[in-house]
Amino acid sequence: MSKKGRVLVAMSGGIDSSVAAVMLHEQGYEVIGMTMKTWDYANLGGSKKETGCCSLDSINDARNIAVNLGFPHYIVDIREEFGDYVINHFNKEYLDGRTPNPCVLCNTHIKWDSLLRRADKMDCDFIATGHYAKVREENKRFVISKGLDENKDQSYALWGISQESLSRTMFPLGHLHKTDIKAMAAERGFMDLVNKSESYEICFVPDNDYRGFLKRRNPGLEEEVRGGEFVLEDGSVVGKHEGYPFYTIGQRKGLGITLGYPVFVTEIQKDTNRVILGREEGLNRDGMWVDQLTLSKYENIKGGVKEAITKVRYNDDGTSSSIEQVGDEIRVLFHEPVKAIAPGQAAVFYEGEDVIGGGWIKSSFKQNG
Repeated sequence: MSKKGRVLVAMSGGIDSSVAAVMLHEQGYEVIGMTMKTWDYANLGGSKKETGCCSLDSINDARNIAVNLGFPHYIVDIREEFGDYVINHFNKEYLDGRTPNPCVLCNTHIKWDSLLRRADKMDCDFIATGHYAKVREENKRFVISKGLDENKDQSYALWGISQESLSRTMFPLGHLHKTDIKAMAAERGFMDLVNKSESYEICFVPDNDYRGFLKRRNPGLEEEVRGGEFVLEDGSVVGKHEGYPFYTIGQRKGLGITLGYPVFVTEIQKDTNRVILGREEGLNRDGMWVDQLTLSKYENIKGGVKEAITKVRYNDDGTSSSIEQVGDEIRVLFHEPVKAIAPGQAAVFYEGEDVIGGGWIKSSFKQNG
């Protein structure tokens, strides 16, 4: 065994995880590659070829890197646990009138747990991934912070990783830019990786048609929910819709209704099968409740109000806010309005570059409304 230790690297077949494995190998770690098969799209049908981290091509790409560098590579089938947890949650959230974030859920509750279980069986000291983020130990806490490349930072998707898991996690790409990664791959002759297109789709909805997914997953749903009311914020009924699960907060396109001015989905009411519409300013909220918390930098933040930058979606720049832990939830008071806060999405709190913690958006509100 290497003096530096043995590392189990999650390899999706893409350039980031591949270069992470290459870096650790060259740094003298004993690397074991592992690709997780999370979903078989052929099981449920659809209109597009299987792509992304679950495809056979991606698995083969990961294996080829391992073969070229001479370290072992394994494929682990986690479709059952992935389906039971991530897909069932995705389905239920839409049926509850919320907007799920399956990639965050998968990262923090499936992939890390699966990696660590296999790491223990293989006597690995660490696990590593190709995420653009950093982790360090400070004040007996393991703290996630933003990756150097602001355009690729993935700390938002990692807030749910437990302290125990973080203590054994490595992010080799955290101090690098995407351009550095591509240059490293090119220097080593991995031009297929450099030229490979990246997939940002949900692996089990590769055609991006979540409505079709829900219909296939729930026979009879379409007939059950069709014909609900489109309602303006003043209570006026302005039309019929296809069913509340098929809309998301902030949606403008695909509503199938014309009012002579742009309208957006501002609220989804499951119990009445109503979809509330309003002008763009109707999307503004300046407060929210967040539950199912995982804290990173601090063990808790009880006992007062803390200033933080809060992100409500992956590509959000974040908004200044005051956060207060109330029991098992956090109340967030934004210092300026935020558009399209969607229950079911992740909220992540930052102190500078560091992740204080995160949770799931439970509800939003207007402080003076």
